[in-house]
Amino acid sequence: MLNFVICEDNLNILNKLSNLMENIFVKYNYDAKVTLATDNPDNLIDYVCANNIDVVILDINLKAKKTGLELAQEIRENNKSTYIIFITGHLEYAMIAYKFKTFDYISKPITQERLEETITRLYDDIYSKPKKYLKIDNKNTIIDENEINYIKRDGMKLVFCTDSRDYEIYSSFNKVKDTLPENFVRCHKSYIANINKISNLEPVENKIIFNNSNFSCDIGPKYKSGLMEVLNNYGSLE
Repeated sequence: MLNFVICEDNLNILNKLSNLMENIFVKYNYDAKVTLATDNPDNLIDYVCANNIDVVILDINLKAKKTGLELAQEIRENNKSTYIIFITGHLEYAMIAYKFKTFDYISKPITQERLEETITRLYDDIYSKPKKYLKIDNKNTIIDENEINYIKRDGMKLVFCTDSRDYEIYSSFNKVKDTLPENFVRCHKSYIANINKISNLEPVENKIIFNNSNFSCDIGPKYKSGLMEVLNNYGSLE
């Protein structure tokens, strides 16, 4: 799921923008949600720092101590990959806004058509980066690969275990393996591990421990030597 947040000081525009976004998600069957819509810049920064946020939509000319440009700078200091979209009625800010690696700049008044164009283009941009995001089904469900700890086979289903939740689809390892980056390695007949997320191995118990210690998976005898070879070559756990 893609998480969107919005900061706009006009509550009428804020509510309208949030509703327009949700309508676009439904129209295109996007697995996305506006997780925060606020007129308070401090609330926005606190939320972005505490949660995994994919897209931030900012009004530039906020009636607050901080401008949208200043918020963008704080966000960029903590997260280089979050998509930033600016909205404003002041066109003179456009060139300044792009210094923050802005994905798009939407002038007010905001229309459904203009917003829809931006969101669909954003999804196209995400899909063009398979090393970062994985599309796991035909419902436009995408997952940031950096959040996936492992993929587990559970009967006819595959379970993508991420830091925040599990995603279940009806598929097989054979179907998904070609879509996976090289850092995903088969470690068991029922598990594929993201070696970028491994923090430790327990060779006696044949367990993989991930960065979030709440997550672990098994190592199968058949796959152990291959896993160790990949880890040694990949430089993981060093």
